[in-house]
Amino acid sequence: MIKNEIIMASGNSGKIKEAQEILEQYKIIPMKEIGIEIDVEEDQDTFLGNAIKKAETIAKKLDGKMCLADDSGIEIEYLNGFPGVYTKRWHVGTDRERNLAIIEKMKDVPKEKRKLKFITAMAISDGNNTITSVEYIDGYVAENVRGNNGFGFDEIFELENGKTLAEISNEEKNKLSARKKALESLKNKIQLNNI
Repeated sequence: MIKNEIIMASGNSGKIKEAQEILEQYKIIPMKEIGIEIDVEEDQDTFLGNAIKKAETIAKKLDGKMCLADDSGIEIEYLNGFPGVYTKRWHVGTDRERNLAIIEKMKDVPKEKRKLKFITAMAISDGNNTITSVEYIDGYVAENVRGNNGFGFDEIFELENGKTLAEISNEEKNKLSARKKALESLKNKIQLNNI
């Protein structure tokens, strides 16, 4: 196995940069950069299930190289965990349109019932061995979109302090980041397992 490279099952430059910063002893390579186009259907019933399926499926085609994959999304307590694993697929449109649709679904729901969880599941696999990590942050569904510093659900993810993730600095956000926590947990597990 080539130990100094990790192929990342993502083309998202933010995710790749974050992975490279935390897993600094490896070279993180987006799979498209090496000409790998594998579309793994996310049909599992948990974020972790999808992350494992992607990492293992792609790793098996990489001749022993490690593959890092993730799946993430939100669960709204009042809506029984909706949208969950369908976070990216339940609504066609822009992030803003999807966020407005969620606000509409939560119209007139009081704050204490607007609890929201952002979950990030990560898996790294060489096709035979798989290491996983799941982290999350808690918040509330905001009553309206607020803030310009973010993407995805940041503008409707309200923290305990009343600010949305899109209203705080990158530095503050990095301290809370579920993806960052998941990557740091993976890094520790990789070292412990000597993979």
